[in-house]
Amino acid sequence: MAPPLSRRFLLQSAMLAAAVPGVSFSAGGGRAVAATVPTPSTWSVRPFELKDVTLGQGLYADKRQLMLDHGRGYDVNRLLQVFRANAGLSTGGAVAPGGWEGLDGEANGNLRGHYTGHFLSMLSQAYASTGQQVYADKISTMVGALTDVRAALRTDPRMLTVTGRWGGAHENVRGSYQYVDLPATVLNGSAAITLSIWVSPTHDANWQRVFDFGNNSTRYMYLVTRNAAGVPRFAITTSGSGGEQGLNGTAALPLNQWSHLAVTISGTTGTLYVNGTAVATNTSMSLNPSVLGTLTNNWLGRSNYSGDPVYAGAFDEFNVYSRALTAAEITSFQTNEAKKSAAGLGNLASYYFSTTTTGTLGDSSGRGLNATLRRTWDGPSHQGFLAAYPETQFIALESMTSGDYTRVWAPYYTAHKILKGLLDAYLATDDSRALDLASGMCDWMYSRLSKLPDATLQRMWGIFSSGEFGGIVETIVDLYTITGKADHLALAKLFDLDSLIDACAANTDILDGLHANQHIPIFTGYVRLYDATGEARYLTAAKNFWGMVIPQRMYGIGGTSTAEFWKARGVISGTISDTNAETCCAYNLLKLSRSLFFHEQDPKYMDYYERALLNQVLGSKQDKADAEKPLVTYFIGLKPGHVRDYTPKQGTTCCEGTGMESATKYQDSVYFTEADGSALYVNLYSAATLNWSAKGVTVAQSTDYPREQGSTITVGGGSAAFALRLRVPSWAGADFRVTVNGTAVSGTPAAGSYFTVPSRTWRAGDVVRVTIPFLLRVEKALDDPSLQTLFYGPVNLVGRNSSTSYLSCGLYRNAGLSGDLLPSLTPVNGKPLHYTLGGTEFAPFHEGSEDPTHAYVRRSEPQIVLGGTDSGVANPARTDGTTLLDEIWAGAPFADKGALVARVQSTVAAWVSAGLLGQADGQKVVTTAQNATYAA
Repeated sequence: MAPPLSRRFLLQSAMLAAAVPGVSFSAGGGRAVAATVPTPSTWSVRPFELKDVTLGQGLYADKRQLMLDHGRGYDVNRLLQVFRANAGLSTGGAVAPGGWEGLDGEANGNLRGHYTGHFLSMLSQAYASTGQQVYADKISTMVGALTDVRAALRTDPRMLTVTGRWGGAHENVRGSYQYVDLPATVLNGSAAITLSIWVSPTHDANWQRVFDFGNNSTRYMYLVTRNAAGVPRFAITTSGSGGEQGLNGTAALPLNQWSHLAVTISGTTGTLYVNGTAVATNTSMSLNPSVLGTLTNNWLGRSNYSGDPVYAGAFDEFNVYSRALTAAEITSFQTNEAKKSAAGLGNLASYYFSTTTTGTLGDSSGRGLNATLRRTWDGPSHQGFLAAYPETQFIALESMTSGDYTRVWAPYYTAHKILKGLLDAYLATDDSRALDLASGMCDWMYSRLSKLPDATLQRMWGIFSSGEFGGIVETIVDLYTITGKADHLALAKLFDLDSLIDACAANTDILDGLHANQHIPIFTGYVRLYDATGEARYLTAAKNFWGMVIPQRMYGIGGTSTAEFWKARGVISGTISDTNAETCCAYNLLKLSRSLFFHEQDPKYMDYYERALLNQVLGSKQDKADAEKPLVTYFIGLKPGHVRDYTPKQGTTCCEGTGMESATKYQDSVYFTEADGSALYVNLYSAATLNWSAKGVTVAQSTDYPREQGSTITVGGGSAAFALRLRVPSWAGADFRVTVNGTAVSGTPAAGSYFTVPSRTWRAGDVVRVTIPFLLRVEKALDDPSLQTLFYGPVNLVGRNSSTSYLSCGLYRNAGLSGDLLPSLTPVNGKPLHYTLGGTEFAPFHEGSEDPTHAYVRRSEPQIVLGGTDSGVANPARTDGTTLLDEIWAGAPFADKGALVARVQSTVAAWVSAGLLGQADGQKVVTTAQNATYAA
């Protein structure tokens, strides 16, 4: 049992539960309580709902439309296929999406169900953002199906009737883990025998048993649709696989088509028939069913070898006879059902699968040997359980000491995606069925995890991959604020990974070697636990953790991780590869940054938000429509010449799931409000209109940012008093300007801050103009200053070049007095934000192209060139790599040419004095500076 929760925690839980209204659930749609997550009192600023902010035309809307079209057109029954199959329900012929969302993908589909949760969240956000009914209809279909699935998992399996060879037949849906259990006396000790059955296999996996009668993997007889060679095989043995006496077919059985199989044994002769024709005969058989004795495992569809797949397909007319039928009798089955054939029904057993609503299959032989439909994992599932695979992964995790994703692949991570999708569905559509499903999942998790010792929980959550649980804590706390169930808050705390929390709370960096996306979303959950419990260590740990990643392990685009893992603090150039910046990491860092900003309005959080959203997140979505795939990257390689892969791992990965979500909530952090409504934060410059219903006004931005260097904000509706806080990006220069109705607002905006337009009564038609001039600048890799990435304002510019070596770039040649490096580049006509340098085109990272790109370049300034004039002097460098030109331009911006010349003179003098530059060469540099012409 888990150790008792502290009295303090229980009191907190009780107080919070008392403050939250209880929830009752109805069987159908309809609101149980207000479909919102109550805003925590700990948030000093608060977001608006997606429905309150409308995207206007522009970069974000264009990207979003591609995903909206994908969500509108995709058949959600394909996503539901794995859930319905697991519950033994009809899949309606739907084909699972593939990749990680099916049985044939990586690790045999051990993550299936996760993508369905992402898709539900995407649809929910799409509906909240657009109000288009098509998304609500798809949500309702999915929630209804999942409700049916949970109910089916709570019962014993039932016959799934399909059209058979002769009327009805039973189907074993692939992924249902179902089989037919026959009584022990079915073979009756017969020495001579005939086994006859119609099969329609739906999958081509080898070693699927049509039947297997045995005790274990030593003593048995079986018939498979495909052996290792892909053809039917019958075998009988009393000494394991090495002692098998067998009969092999000559051709593969067709899929999704009825075939008749029969085996006869009489004396020493065994014969295998396929569709009435003898295809194999063995006249030297010494084994027959009588030597096997009474067997315990008499199965249709299941093997006595645990690693063999369960039969996928349909059965019709299984008959067992205590004699070897003649060839003519077996051939007669081709044109007659058994009861009308020359052979008649089997005298040992006869199942012709007449339709039933139960799991009991009647025996028509007269012996009363009714069979029972069962699941290999037993059942029914426990109350509240909902997944696309059995509870077995959750159970196995509890005894694991190291990760093995081929056995257990992050079941609580998958549970999180489903839980989050259901909660989002409820919040978007008020369908209480979704809330009931989500609440039930948490009830089930609590009933399981609360019984485990704390040491077991700590071990589980520390296991790479298998123990990954994603952002489940955040979602459970959000659900708790709606349900008010104390068990739900207690459940959230059961995911505490104390070694991680304690280290980060102490600001001890232990991230080297950890799996990045396993840990980032954990902290968003811990921030919510702080909100719910007041325990400061959660928030402190999250803040410190953020600082260990940004900028210490951050690439210029805002991404992090190499091949999903973190390396040592401060190592950037040493980790550049084809597997950088897993897209999920950016998604979750955005969520964490946003969450931390609610508690502390440090502009660094929203600076990062803009960086990652505008560059990595937008750039991870291909600028192309596709009905089948969302076209989102998994990794974004930063190695020279990397080409982005928008269909990774056959689709349906974690990153494609978060990519779908990102693309339908671009507006979620454009505006925040002070908790008391006294101020409006404008965090992102984006064409987006806020309907601030509490104030009775609208606030609309008109901008083509980042193609436009600023934004126009117009107030509409009525009148309201509030201050306006405008984010001044950390990269912004001294020319950041704000006017209200054409009049400049006094004050000096500071880069990396919020500039406040003091509170006033705003009226319809008031216009605020924000001007944010861009400069071209570089950011240097922390561990190699010569490796740099280019930014024009917020936009990361990448070279499009097929070379697989770093491009060598010089940028000071025509630098302006402001320090702007842009004059060294040449604009491309008709292509905003596109430039050429050294014969290579540089374009915004956010463009989702398939061009080979260079995110980082090798900075090379071999000669001292000022204002386009070459001094003829080599550019010297200090031992740390800093060059003379670096030191000169570090003084920018310069008020005028004189200030620049003065900087050159003082820098040259210092370098000559240090013996780093000769006197004569120093004079050449100064003279060049004096004679050159500079751009502003």
